[in-house]
Amino acid sequence: MSTTFTPTETRRSDDYIESVMGTVKAKNPAEPEFHQAVQEVFDSLRPVLGKHPEYLSAKILERIVEPERVITFRVPWFDDQGNVQVNRGFRIEMNSAIGPYKGGLRFHPSVNLGILKFLAFEQVFKNSLTTLPMGGGKGGSDFDPKGKSDNDVMRFCQSFMTELSRHIGPDTDVPAGDIGVGGREIGYLFGQYKRLRNEFTGVLTGKGLNWGGSLIRPEATGYGCVYFAAEMLKSRQDSLEDKLCLVSGSGNVSQYTVEKLLDLGAKPLTLSDSNGVIYDPDGIDREKLAWVMDLKNVRRGRICEYADNFKKAVFMPTDIKLEHNPLWNIKADCAFPSATQNEITAKDAINLIENGIKLVAEGANMPTTLEATKLFLEAKVLFGPGKAANAGGVATSGLEMAQNSARLSWTRKEVDERLHKIMIAIHSNCFETAEKYGTAGNLVNGANIAGFLKVANSMLDQGLV
Repeated sequence: MSTTFTPTETRRSDDYIESVMGTVKAKNPAEPEFHQAVQEVFDSLRPVLGKHPEYLSAKILERIVEPERVITFRVPWFDDQGNVQVNRGFRIEMNSAIGPYKGGLRFHPSVNLGILKFLAFEQVFKNSLTTLPMGGGKGGSDFDPKGKSDNDVMRFCQSFMTELSRHIGPDTDVPAGDIGVGGREIGYLFGQYKRLRNEFTGVLTGKGLNWGGSLIRPEATGYGCVYFAAEMLKSRQDSLEDKLCLVSGSGNVSQYTVEKLLDLGAKPLTLSDSNGVIYDPDGIDREKLAWVMDLKNVRRGRICEYADNFKKAVFMPTDIKLEHNPLWNIKADCAFPSATQNEITAKDAINLIENGIKLVAEGANMPTTLEATKLFLEAKVLFGPGKAANAGGVATSGLEMAQNSARLSWTRKEVDERLHKIMIAIHSNCFETAEKYGTAGNLVNGANIAGFLKVANSMLDQGLV
């Protein structure tokens, strides 16, 4: 049953949101991604705030947008030639109301304070939705591991962790991987933490299976996103069977999205990287996926090589003069943006809608602009926001933390079943919350409201801290 709101309640919440949003922009200038993430959540909260004046008097919004702690530090290291290099390191400890800070580390030249604050803010609500006791955080560096030797990466990671180690711990802050931080980087980071602190604890997730990692963790974000998409389609008595699917990116999330799509009978058609897009009209089957995994995870090559190896595939190089991404202009049923933030613009959304897209599930963090999201919702496209659809990664990180705490290792089947149940529960929570607050079918509102309520109520319980 939906809830109705009086004009007075609506006006009051609108005024409050506009006031806080103005303060956010004034206090955090030149951080457009952070503004975007906050605006999206705030827009969803209008009906909630009208019914809960206690959130206004306790200044919950003002507190929830302000990180509990922002850590920045320099990272000096020697490269293979013996030259001194200097990068910048960050950790945003955003909110610990429901558990220790939890969120990835991103190593990429684009990393800056605004991007990490947006990611940390999103992480708070994503972690809330998982049903597991985890707060939200995010970190990283403007270091670029692409093209670097293993020794370069090791020396950088050791320097980075030398500073970060004093701020994290299994009951304080538990980082994981993100863009540019895979199994290699997590290994070097964990080794240095263990060396400095003289303790073997579950301080990082995404660890190797031999030293505290969890089965399914590498696959979890991609698998979870597809499980979420399947639940979305089920709400309309449909399934992924025989669906044509567009997947962007070619890293961890994209690879395992393709794998789970194949498991559920769908036909993935695309992958991409910063150099361009490959489109395979025959579909990316298991043999081709294994080739991509070797290309990206072992040889660290570029996706254009796919078209050289599989003759029916077409490679479309990145063209910055284009107003759209050609990947999103291919006729398909489902789209899984799994590369980076704001990769689907309003123009891309129009192309997808005109080509008959039925579903968009965000494998990356905020890959769709606010304008594009609005277009999808208006067109009644099933839209799974990242904080819900890609929560499988951090959910399985939470399961890895549980295994570390208990000194246990669960089977692949057991972890996969737990992940599947969590994604079903997240969809159900988002779906029912959207209906309860008068926006049936709008999973953006459902995810934002459901995630917010748990965190906000915990903050109220714990007093002014």
